[in-house]
Amino acid sequence: MGLMSFIKEAGEKLFNRGEAKAAQEAAAASPSPENQEAANKAAASAIADYIGAQGLSVSGLDVSFDGSDASVTVAGTVDDQATKEKVLLCCGNVAGVTAVNDLMTVNTPQDESKWHTVVSGDNLSKIAKAFYGDANKYPVIFEANKPMLSHPDKIYPGQMLRIPPL
Repeated sequence: MGLMSFIKEAGEKLFNRGEAKAAQEAAAASPSPENQEAANKAAASAIADYIGAQGLSVSGLDVSFDGSDASVTVAGTVDDQATKEKVLLCCGNVAGVTAVNDLMTVNTPQDESKWHTVVSGDNLSKIAKAFYGDANKYPVIFEANKPMLSHPDKIYPGQMLRIPPL
């Protein structure tokens, strides 16, 4: 898949708490290479923990964060395309991330999903109508983005969603 772009200001606020916040504050106060590296490692750890919290199984998961360009690189092996795409969304739909470099492999390759960046006024029915020609297909999009989505009405501008083939 390569490199995916995301909106930096949108997404989960993983870097505003715990070790990631402390490391960022230290790097801001004293931007030494050591402090920058610690902040990058803490951010990568927060993203890896988030992937795990979503129940996504990745063999050999390796996440790195580069604060200089706000990019994440993710590697590992997953069983199916859907899991790979959900992992990429977990990495990219994080406030402070602008791009995800995909180095993942899939054991059972399948057709890739399309992608949609939510804009103001969007809802899953409107998106389903645009991609599938039928607004009543919104549950397909909702299910494809679980567990990141907890409710069909809880999407936000800037969020990227996967739109699987029917």
